Amino acid sequence: MPPDLISRLRADPLRAPETIALAAGEVHGPAAAAWERDLRSRYRMSDRDLARRAKARHAALARLEGAATGVGGLVTLLPDLASLLWIQSRLVFYVAAAYGHDPEDRMRPAELLVLRHLYPDAQSARAALDGEGRRLAEAMIDKSLRAGRSDLALVHNLLRFAGKRTAKSFAGRLIPGFAVLVNSVSNERDTRALADRAIAFYER
Repeated sequence: MPPDLISRLRADPLRAPETIALAAGEVHGPAAAAWERDLRSRYRMSDRDLARRAKARHAALARLEGAATGVGGLVTLLPDLASLLWIQSRLVFYVAAAYGHDPEDRMRPAELLVLRHLYPDAQSARAALDGEGRRLAEAMIDKSLRAGRSDLALVHNLLRFAGKRTAKSFAGRLIPGFAVLVNSVSNERDTRALADRAIAFYER
């Protein structure tokens, strides 16, 4: 992740999904374009083969990331969430590139938010990213933020970005040691599910 990403997320917890999506576009867009060009210059691969390679690679990264950050339980909850979302956002840009969509296009970050079910369509997501529409967080402001507990609000919004509607599904990650297994299995499963949605979206 960019070294200042966590601090940027903490500075504006309500805008956490949008912050990650915009940062992902800046970093993952060029990387995905270079990856796609390199593989196609060396191998004869179909779009689906490239997408499946991206899926397998990012599922493995998510599994390793979950095992590494599961050691600390609650202490590493925020870094784990941010790291998982960073890997999964990278996946979406790589799948888009595999199907011939320019990963550096300004709509890719918006489509990432749509694939995470945070916005109904790419146009409204792009408007929010541009500051012209109503941001997701403004529509569901959390009590913890109003009480001044910004880290709780940040975790809440990152959980929603990760597709976790409640913290209950994340509870196993709070137990040091046990979280190693929970994180690695859950992260890989969720990343593969996101890959399948991205493949269905971009191969249309």
